[in-house]
Amino acid sequence: MNETTIRNVCRIVLGASALAGGCYLTSAADPLADPTAWKSSAAISAALTRGNSETLMVNGNVLSEKKWGRNELSLGAGVTYGEDEDSVNASAVNGFAQYNRLFSDRFYGYGRVDALHDDVADVDYRVALSPGVGYYFIKNEKITLSGEAGPGIVFERLHNMDDEAYWTARFGEKFTWQINDRSRLWQTLDYVPRVDAWDEDYVLTAEVGIETDITNHLSLRVVAQDVYRSLPPEDRKENDFRLMAGVAYKF
Repeated sequence: MNETTIRNVCRIVLGASALAGGCYLTSAADPLADPTAWKSSAAISAALTRGNSETLMVNGNVLSEKKWGRNELSLGAGVTYGEDEDSVNASAVNGFAQYNRLFSDRFYGYGRVDALHDDVADVDYRVALSPGVGYYFIKNEKITLSGEAGPGIVFERLHNMDDEAYWTARFGEKFTWQINDRSRLWQTLDYVPRVDAWDEDYVLTAEVGIETDITNHLSLRVVAQDVYRSLPPEDRKENDFRLMAGVAYKF
């Protein structure tokens, strides 16, 4: 592992720690005692191979959510770095924020912002703004299933290209299942097509994860993520897939 790799890994770990610390400061209340308190988690995953192949993949993320009255707020940020034979094959920073306002027990309006920087995919920046409406098809203590839809606008710059802004639509789906007291599964899917090139230019993002508690605060998780861009930058592939295993700390 060369010095550049060590420095990049340290940045990721320190960045994830800083994000976790920031969320911790806003999570002073005990979420078990106060259902309206912030509920947050910081996770780090890594994969390392040596021998016939030499690869490294590190991912860190922080997620926080708060529910009070008819309001729901979710925040998240993540960093990913990977190498294959000293060639960088993953280097990305992303974040999102979403606010839901419940109009009834199941129907809500939302506002969402997503941001991404990805060196390997040649995305200098992408910021997506998307208001819309959503509905909980299933909502109980064990299972939730919701769908969302609305218009959006994307501001982005791809490497060696000019800044661009274009209108999109967003269709989202989220499923969570509290399997038992210590295990949960989640799945999300987002489809974001460009309005003026509906069937040619779109981004499809999917995630599936499972998590099991080993203590009240520490858990093990496995997460699969897939991002498909129908029109990637030149010399880049349409599909990016990651399978990561790691630990998460809940606070």
